[in-house]
Amino acid sequence: MIYRAVLIFILIFSSCKKEITQEVATKQPTVVWQSYDESEDLKATLELEQPRMHLKLINSKVLDKNQIWEVVESELNYFSEEDYNAVKPLILEKDIPSLQNSIKQGMLTYEKLVLFYLYRIRKYESDNKLSLNGIISLNPEVVKQARELDKIDTAKIDIYSIYGMPILLKDNINAEGMATTAGAVVLQNNMAKNAFITDRLVKKKALILGKANLSEWAYFFCSGCPVGYSAIGGQTLNPYGRMIFESGGSSSGSGVTVAANFCVAAIGTETSGSILSPSSQNAVVGLKPTVGVFSRSGIVPISSTLDTPGPMTKSVIDNVILYNVLIGQDAKDIASVPSLRIPYPKIMKSDLKGKKFGVLKEYLKDSLYANAVENIRSSGAEIFELEPKTTRLPGFLTILNVDMKHDLPRYLASHTNDDVTTRSIEDIIAFNLQDSLVRMPYGQALLEGVVIDSTTVKELDKIKGDLQTISRNYFDIHLDAHDLDAILSINNYHAGYAAVAKYPAITVPMGYTDKGEPKGLTFIAKSFSETKLLELAFAYEQVSKKRQAPSNYN
Repeated sequence: MIYRAVLIFILIFSSCKKEITQEVATKQPTVVWQSYDESEDLKATLELEQPRMHLKLINSKVLDKNQIWEVVESELNYFSEEDYNAVKPLILEKDIPSLQNSIKQGMLTYEKLVLFYLYRIRKYESDNKLSLNGIISLNPEVVKQARELDKIDTAKIDIYSIYGMPILLKDNINAEGMATTAGAVVLQNNMAKNAFITDRLVKKKALILGKANLSEWAYFFCSGCPVGYSAIGGQTLNPYGRMIFESGGSSSGSGVTVAANFCVAAIGTETSGSILSPSSQNAVVGLKPTVGVFSRSGIVPISSTLDTPGPMTKSVIDNVILYNVLIGQDAKDIASVPSLRIPYPKIMKSDLKGKKFGVLKEYLKDSLYANAVENIRSSGAEIFELEPKTTRLPGFLTILNVDMKHDLPRYLASHTNDDVTTRSIEDIIAFNLQDSLVRMPYGQALLEGVVIDSTTVKELDKIKGDLQTISRNYFDIHLDAHDLDAILSINNYHAGYAAVAKYPAITVPMGYTDKGEPKGLTFIAKSFSETKLLELAFAYEQVSKKRQAPSNYN
């Protein structure tokens, strides 16, 4: 009887405590996004030199932005601007170890961390002068999940763990509870099971914050169209030059949201340049690993030959932390291989002294590249100036055409839910033609090219072999001759060569042009050199420290 009485008292007290908390908090006014006349903004883009920035639309004609945050509105009802500003110094531009330390010391909780990002996303994405269209959906359970993680004994928190860190996934990566659309209307209701890498994140108690916008069908859809456009998400915009600079593609939303501090980190995917491009365009660190290091199961594909996911972060150490979480052999992915964790002390003790780098003599005309190279040289590295012969990559497009022709139908058959009845690329093309202004305002030339490509599997195998030989020779003649640790490039300039060579690459912020556009220094090395590349990138980051948050998003 005494036990029951005590138990009842505890339950009543806990209930009263919860009610008191809600009564003390002031309910916040509802934040609503309103559509506007885009004509003047669109007209201004026609004056830009880059034809791909001549936009036909900014906001999606399919998704009302209010739908994005309505699933977490009740959680945000009692989180104020004052609350937001109180935790902002602990979160903005901080790396994972710093965030974990703040939680460990009791200055921050995982719940407040999540609420900060949700509030910030709504704050900026509801403002038509600042919105970036970086988000397609949010996880309706993420705040509840964060509360559960707050039950941990803070003494047990590993500052190098992903535990409780809010991560955005490019919206071609399956995650339960949110649609996986690839930016396309035809997949708007695709509620699929977790991708292999999503399960890896969930197993380590990362918080899946939501889905990031992307170039529709990972930019293998329309020809010459703006990067970062999708029918579902609208036009992704670069926070360093909104409607002026390209956002990079196809992992545009992943790059933009990391840059603007809408999440701790994001996962992108690359076939050729789709991590390196948006990472460099948005002053973040992006790793394109060797194909097979991370699983592709449960990711909407272009090419099983070249596709890979990869982490996009504000710092190299965060990239390493995500690398260690995402690795793991997947029996359902024929390219998947076992990989070893990278020890943090090894990364953090790395330096550039005695390292050997090949630099492209032609690129030394770029002042940012020249300054980065000089910075590396003055740190004790040996520099070799290279003048590689321009080499074409014949048949590259054919790989994408033929792989997509087979790989996408396999994904549609095995990884989509029953609401998705589309089973072929012909079906997708026909679906889009039913409402071309909404579903394909820039056309669908690349999808049409997939259908008409008649290359046989035997012919494709030869193209793959020839391209791998050409691209590896392009790098290896210099890597081997000088025993180089890496070749240094800019942005995604050598992404195509690295893709068909199956060589990993990592880009790190190296500065900003006179107009304020970010550029990245890109390190390329031989297959399965991820540990070396991350060490070199970390060492360069420590001596350069070029990343700056976009000024309008501080």
